[in-house]
Amino acid sequence: MSDENILKENREIQPVSYTDDNIRHLSDMEHVRTRPGMYIGRLGDGSLPEDGIYVLLKEVIDNSIDEFKMNAGKRIEIEIEENLRVTVRDYGRGIPQGKLVEAVSVLNTGGKYDSKAFKKSVGLNGVGVKAVNALSFHFEVKSFREGKVRDITFERGEKKSDELSKSTDETGTFIYFEPDDTLFQNYQFHDDIVETMLRNYTYLNSGLAIMYNGRRILSRNGLEDLLNDNMTNDGLYPIIHIKGEDIEVAFTHTNQYGEEYHSFVNGQHTTQGGTHQSAFKEHIARTIKEFYNKNYEYTDIRNGLVAAIAINVEEPVFESQTKIKLGSTLMAPNGETINKYVGDFLKKEVDNFLHIHPDVAEIMENKIKESERERKAMAGVTKLARERAKKANLHNRKLRDCRIHYSDAKNDRKEESSIFITEGDSASGSITKSRDVNTQAVFSLRGKPLNSFGLTKKVVYENEEFNLLQAALDIEEGLDTLRYNKVIVATDADVDGMHIRLLIITFFLQFFPELIKKGHVYVLQTPLFRVRNRRTKIRDKQVIEKADMKLKKGERKSDFITRYCYSDDERQKAIKDLGADPEITRFKGLGEISPDEFAHFIGPDMRLEQVTLHKNDQVQKLLEYYMGKNTMERQNFIIDNLVIEEDLPDADSDFID
Repeated sequence: MSDENILKENREIQPVSYTDDNIRHLSDMEHVRTRPGMYIGRLGDGSLPEDGIYVLLKEVIDNSIDEFKMNAGKRIEIEIEENLRVTVRDYGRGIPQGKLVEAVSVLNTGGKYDSKAFKKSVGLNGVGVKAVNALSFHFEVKSFREGKVRDITFERGEKKSDELSKSTDETGTFIYFEPDDTLFQNYQFHDDIVETMLRNYTYLNSGLAIMYNGRRILSRNGLEDLLNDNMTNDGLYPIIHIKGEDIEVAFTHTNQYGEEYHSFVNGQHTTQGGTHQSAFKEHIARTIKEFYNKNYEYTDIRNGLVAAIAINVEEPVFESQTKIKLGSTLMAPNGETINKYVGDFLKKEVDNFLHIHPDVAEIMENKIKESERERKAMAGVTKLARERAKKANLHNRKLRDCRIHYSDAKNDRKEESSIFITEGDSASGSITKSRDVNTQAVFSLRGKPLNSFGLTKKVVYENEEFNLLQAALDIEEGLDTLRYNKVIVATDADVDGMHIRLLIITFFLQFFPELIKKGHVYVLQTPLFRVRNRRTKIRDKQVIEKADMKLKKGERKSDFITRYCYSDDERQKAIKDLGADPEITRFKGLGEISPDEFAHFIGPDMRLEQVTLHKNDQVQKLLEYYMGKNTMERQNFIIDNLVIEEDLPDADSDFID
């Protein structure tokens, strides 16, 4: 080795200098902006309930809720302008004006330390609204007290103005914020996500009125209202609703398969459950079993159960920054365990209720017996299916798995994990070659799966394809072990593809409705057309510039500018933008799209349509209409809405210069 090479190598391995200059002190607001994940979890664009903009909204509302709990203001007014800018006005006591700057801009400053009244709150760290201030392009706070208003404005956490004046407005606090779009890129608040959040607040705070963009949201019956508003199947008996000092539960049985839970801690919606939900599941089954004094299986007791539990815990510990799963084992420091507290409460209250209401107890036992009979009827089939699935896990030809799964509790990318359910080998091959092997799995169907409408769960184990899909998702025992956050149905956009979508969604609705209710099921939107033209033929230079801006680092410029179109309107616009005589390709199926192209459709800009299920969507009626035998109602609808399209080859000519 030459001296020159030795010197070069030494330079390369020489450690970076570490001096006084490397030691930096960040101000409170700088620290939040530099490390937003420490304070709000993920940033996101607002498409998911866990995204940061909803955490900002929640932190502001939480303070108003605390005022309500202190019997200071029974209404909160919330406005979201253009899905971008938020105003929250409460009628509580108002933030003390002398400490208003500190309350909204200095970390570890607040009025809830050492206060018994606020011990059972989620936010006790003196961070909440300060993080909102730091992560907002514009932030304004007004405190109305004793005939005066103090009005302070900030930009990205830096104070811009501070005024004190007289006011005749009601006492309370006003907060306006606009999230910083340099951090929350292309964000927008989704009305359905916001409304769900606000309704949860009213369920947990009976009598609280929230005005949201002029609409009134109110709950008088707490968790009972929550179940009534969210159940998509009728309860077999009236909802059992019981309250204690730091606990509230509501539950009933339905004829749906599986179990469904809604859980809350100190007003925080724990979407992934935690120790309180596990305790409820264990002790509700044990209490009911002991009441009947029969050797019923816990799974039979809980089958069809729809329940909600809310508890208040001192100094709760969550398993993630987003506070969606409770990790605490104790009700309070040095107090009794959550498991014992929940168990003692259910043992006393549910047992008493069933003794007082023998009619409900009879209906409940009949449901348990029905679940038991069905389980025993398919016991042999289940055993064989599980053995088959176990072998398949070793080498499942239908599943091309990924490395990161939703059930990997400590993996930061677990929420990105997804599985594509595809039709045929050609489509699955294209996706497999272009997928992210870390977070994207592929499950290949043979063709059209069985129509499962009207069948019992026995078919899940008898049908090899359904059984292997259940095993791939790992949802046989519930969603606690779900392996993929997004279950994406990827089929052709033709009649057969639509039919396969319906068959798969029917399977989930019939046997795993909770998968849809929790927002895990999606349909992949794939392009119908590719429109492209040579750079040299495109007159609008802005079109070229925008296309080049989307190129990834290191990606070479193509001779063509390409647009992928998901509708005919998009096709017409692409023709207009790309100039005269463009090349137009109609994609008949996913298998026709090359892996290189497919990478664009399943990447960060992937278009997904979430499958939702609401109270008004009566599952049985929906399934009967779409998947039942050829009903006259469905025939008449098709006849009445049949459209005959004429083939007009020159229809695009008006758009070409």
